[in-house]
Amino acid sequence: MNTTKVGIAGLGAIGRAIAERLHRGEVAGVTLAGIASGDRAKAEIYLKGIGCNAPVMTIEELAKAADFVVECAPSAVFREIAVPVLSAGKRLMALSAGQILQNDDLIALAKKNGGQILVPTGALIGFDAVTAAAEGKIHSVVMTTRKPVKGLLGAPYLAKNNIDIAGLKEPLRIFSGTAREAAIGFPENVNVAAALSLAGIGADLTTIEIWADPALTRNTHRVVVEADSARFEMSIQNVPSENPKTGRITALSAIAALRKLHAPLRVGT
Repeated sequence: MNTTKVGIAGLGAIGRAIAERLHRGEVAGVTLAGIASGDRAKAEIYLKGIGCNAPVMTIEELAKAADFVVECAPSAVFREIAVPVLSAGKRLMALSAGQILQNDDLIALAKKNGGQILVPTGALIGFDAVTAAAEGKIHSVVMTTRKPVKGLLGAPYLAKNNIDIAGLKEPLRIFSGTAREAAIGFPENVNVAAALSLAGIGADLTTIEIWADPALTRNTHRVVVEADSARFEMSIQNVPSENPKTGRITALSAIAALRKLHAPLRVGT
């Protein structure tokens, strides 16, 4: 079996979960090539703590050393990660899917250099059905996201519109618009909407409502798709990770995608 050298860009809750699985050799055909982190010293301490000798590199070094780079960093540095990786003709797994909508030139960069951008299912479900329906005609995709208050605090849209949700006592709809607008206003909170739009009818036709709900402990998403081939609904309630903005299943989705790289049986498109 050929081995794929995987690098991880970002060592937050998701990056650590992936690093630990790869370090333990739990994904066949995949080795951990290295880590790129904004805090090199902290990353080295963490890796030493789990007994991992993978090197901490700059993103440029990681782009050369790895065949495949998993981006799980803050959205603000997405482009700094993506450009070196795609310029080197490598594959990039983008967890900050919303940034693709604001940096669509990266798709051309990947094509030019023989690279690829892969967006995993992440915290949503049903992407196979959406991509299949997109081969026909999708009439509408409507998403409703409800999150605990702490999973939405700090979003640029809230600050721009002077929306204070810190002391919220009941559910409040804080946004209604397109996936593109949501990606700009909530870059760390609703990457699922961007990924859904990329799978289906695009960022300007996919619509989303975002609710802050003080009674919730899980991030919830409901999607309704109307197409000429099917009408379907899907919903999920995600347990938050250490980072309340992100569900635990996001890291597991990335690991599942890596596992498919060399699996003798691959299920799903």
